[in-house]
Amino acid sequence: MNILFVTAVLVSTMHPAAGAAGEHFTATASMKSAKLAHSAPVSFQIDRFVSDADRDKFMAVVKRHKTTEIHNALAAMPDVGVIETANTKTPIKYAYATPTGGGRLITLVTAKPIVHIGGDLPDAKPKKGYDLALAFLILDAADKGDGELAMATKVNVDAKGAIVTEDYGPATVHLTDVSKAK
Repeated sequence: MNILFVTAVLVSTMHPAAGAAGEHFTATASMKSAKLAHSAPVSFQIDRFVSDADRDKFMAVVKRHKTTEIHNALAAMPDVGVIETANTKTPIKYAYATPTGGGRLITLVTAKPIVHIGGDLPDAKPKKGYDLALAFLILDAADKGDGELAMATKVNVDAKGAIVTEDYGPATVHLTDVSKAK
């Protein structure tokens, strides 16, 4: 792993978000597959966002397509928030907000999975490599919207530079009723 990259990320991600208390979002996470249907509340506490420069450094690591290197880079980053489900608090290592036409897209990445959905079943696929969790919050100007949550995933970058995932679970976890807590 590149020590210079880790040092730069650690130093430059220490800047605060727009508000001193950060931002808190709530949502309902829902998944439906042939074998399973479930929904539950989830919350996202974002204490600070990474800078554009840190985003570029992280994306360069992701573009190398080395799962272990991506995981190690995230693990070395300071916690910038937390994703909370019923029984789990998972530290957020990467939080980045991109302006959109009438709102913003918030990307959150953790250095460990929240849960391997279906991982305890007898015919479950191997968990190796599905070492991260990732959330996309798609918000309007009033900080309301929807999104997706990959509870255990591999990440990559497509030709346009966007983060894409390969989920462990049997179906996409959709986020509905995303809203900023006051």
